Amino acid sequence: MAAADPGFSGPDLCRLTACEAVDLLKRGKVSPGELLDASLARIEQTSPAINALVTPCPDRARDAVGKASTTSLLAGLPIGIKDLTPVAGVRTTYGTPGLADFVPDVSDPMVTRLESRGAVVVGKTNTPEMGAGANTFNPVFGATRNPWNTTMNAGGSSGGAAAGLAAGEVWLSQGSDLGGSLRTPASFCGVVGLRPSPGIVASPGGDGFNPFGVEGPMARTVEDCALFLDAMSGFDPVSPISFPPAAGGYLDSCRRDPGPVRIGFAPDLGGLAPVEPEMAQILSAALARVQAPDVDVVEDTPDLPGIDSTFRTFRALGMWTGFRATPEAITSRYKPTLQANIAQGGKLTVDQIADANLARARLYEAMRQYLERVDVLACPVTGIGPLPVEIEYPPEIAGIASTDYLDWLRFAFLATLCGLPALSLPVGRDARGLPVGLQLIGPPRGEARLLQIARRLEQATEVSRTPIDPVVTHTA
Repeated sequence: MAAADPGFSGPDLCRLTACEAVDLLKRGKVSPGELLDASLARIEQTSPAINALVTPCPDRARDAVGKASTTSLLAGLPIGIKDLTPVAGVRTTYGTPGLADFVPDVSDPMVTRLESRGAVVVGKTNTPEMGAGANTFNPVFGATRNPWNTTMNAGGSSGGAAAGLAAGEVWLSQGSDLGGSLRTPASFCGVVGLRPSPGIVASPGGDGFNPFGVEGPMARTVEDCALFLDAMSGFDPVSPISFPPAAGGYLDSCRRDPGPVRIGFAPDLGGLAPVEPEMAQILSAALARVQAPDVDVVEDTPDLPGIDSTFRTFRALGMWTGFRATPEAITSRYKPTLQANIAQGGKLTVDQIADANLARARLYEAMRQYLERVDVLACPVTGIGPLPVEIEYPPEIAGIASTDYLDWLRFAFLATLCGLPALSLPVGRDARGLPVGLQLIGPPRGEARLLQIARRLEQATEVSRTPIDPVVTHTA
């Protein structure tokens, strides 16, 4: 028998979906100020337990509320922004001691775009140092805890965003993803996280041509995720790889009947990474529940050699590039694991980089052909659920030892390498009552179709989307 969902004692407005809240804003049934008050009240209620939204900016948000147009896309809706993304006038630390007191004068262009479309930034969400790692803790703010059990971690690197959404602190929260940083915390906290194709969300960063790290939306429902992607997306010449979004908008596309759907299920992606037996059973059971006359699930694994080594090469190259562009006063204070990753990047040879480029092209072609016979690929987000917050990464999964903190994240590598949209959808709970997400990988530039299918599966799985009170537990 499934465990009951925790209750919710926050402001009633925080129970609303983002789409419901925006509809009320546009009809004048609620004001942006009322939603901001509810958000700030909920943050105050839940922060001691989960430490998710670590830098509130109430004064800046109240100023924005006074300027918000309720005819805009988000109509004055409060949102969270990850602490890797600059917001003008708001402390932005990247979770690293060398930037602990940094307050930027200029916002990231994505933030400016969101604000122009009616978003009200209520604060910054916690992240691992420089976004490195899938357990959200850093020396500036400490650890973010999982709202479903506060002794457990919330995943990362968008752990603060996911935990805050699950607890009802905000209705939408921005994240970013290279090695599953949107998808892992979404799975651990029972929310939706979408890694879009590179260029959908224009955000230049320091390495604007790099297609691997992307910004993306997180929300409690698939529709809300689509709404947020509409607000985030669009061509901006500051990003050399950005391009216009699909015609018609992602929310409208998401709400259309997807018609017949064919899902290819790869339980462990051909042995790419180990999966705990309970995790495998939950995912298989969820896909069995969604089988219907219009939804066909077939076990079908694409042939994908070289994923792990190829991803590691490009990640190390990106780390080295970022290190070379960052002042030594900041990089000298990085944690040891981050220093080691950077050092690996500096040792890459031109042949290793060339081999990785060729391997990535082969992986893309294999996935292009695979996604001609199925609409989406379904696979694990991770092979294991949340661990105690003190454990940086699992020492072993299903009896197989982990060699480092990237090993257990291998299911995230495929979509990143191939530039494919990927979404984590809540589909159940494990024996501990902790959420489990299913990863859905869509076709090239196929966000609209992916969201359509995810919404159809969301309806079939019937997992609760209501925010929860943090389940405060203590270790013995």
